[in-house]
Amino acid sequence: LILIGGFVQLLAGFLAFRKYDHLGGAAFFTFSALWSSYGATRIIAGHLVNISVGNSEGFTAGSVAFLVLNAFLIILASSVNVVLLCMTLAMELLTICFLLFTLENLPLPFEIVMLSIFSIICFYGATASLANSMFGKDLMMMGPPLFTAESSKKDTEDPPPCICPKSHCTSGLRTIADLLNTGAVCGVPTDTVYALAASCKHPQAIEKVYRIKDRPQEKPICIFISNLDQLRAAAPPISPLLWEFMENVYPGGIGCIIKKGEWLKKLGVGAGYSRVGTPDSIMIRVPDLTVLVHLIDMTGPLAITSANPSGEVDSTHHDMVISRLGHKLEGVLCDGESDEVVASTVVNCTKIDESGITIVREGCIPAGKVMQIFENVKNR
Repeated sequence: LILIGGFVQLLAGFLAFRKYDHLGGAAFFTFSALWSSYGATRIIAGHLVNISVGNSEGFTAGSVAFLVLNAFLIILASSVNVVLLCMTLAMELLTICFLLFTLENLPLPFEIVMLSIFSIICFYGATASLANSMFGKDLMMMGPPLFTAESSKKDTEDPPPCICPKSHCTSGLRTIADLLNTGAVCGVPTDTVYALAASCKHPQAIEKVYRIKDRPQEKPICIFISNLDQLRAAAPPISPLLWEFMENVYPGGIGCIIKKGEWLKKLGVGAGYSRVGTPDSIMIRVPDLTVLVHLIDMTGPLAITSANPSGEVDSTHHDMVISRLGHKLEGVLCDGESDEVVASTVVNCTKIDESGITIVREGCIPAGKVMQIFENVKNR
């Protein structure tokens, strides 16, 4: 019974921690330790080891330590639920039994009553915790807390400096799309790291991206499209070799620099034509992230650059974007951790038919893999 009781307490504590109920987990682990210690000492040590007033100082000190620790758990348990409070109170009485036992002054009827009460409460509490944790609902009543804090953590947190909808909500995606379509700059997730996005139809938004990042004007900004069919519809003067190469790298973490032209306006770049890329070239990428592809379908091509102050490390979580640049943005689409910790790999394809490709920046896709893809395409 002692081993079974201790194991049940340990299992209940483990499940409580898995549900981020740290107080419940700590209480069950403490109960398991005391249950095992009391039982082992009472049954085994009481018979095999001669515990007397002269050699029981360590056991006495241990029981006093349990009394003090459990007293704190009683105070905390009163803010959780009635069952946990009753368990901590019963544990305190059982610890007193432990203390009286070490002092050789434990009345047997008192011990039997306390063990019975504690066993019943623990059995119900552990069973209720296991059942509620396993099924994710309150199948067994635990009772309300005796008191609650006046303010929760959410109440004390400062509101975000900009609109921060969740990416898995359709309403959140529409919110960010509406902001971008009205000329706002927003932080968005990509298949690599987080980025700042502006609609290519609003050149003033692209200018704002430069100011937000303190980005040098000579550094061009690329564009994202949602699929390669959009590029085909714009009919750019692209050779069969380049088409084949892009079909092998899109969607994904490789951006291709190609020659710029009026075909970009057919793509939907619009008034931002002069503010993306260089006068002669433009980097285009098709991201491999569903939420971003849907966003681009709602806005048209987006001017994209990494969401970090110029010269600093990339942002790999929406919290980083909010804390670093949120006060300068209209919105951030929150998608948790990014898929990568570095940006995309950039490849210059403007002379792909004459001299092949050139790696401008090695990012999440190794340069060797990019060159291998190109050689395979070229050989075919």
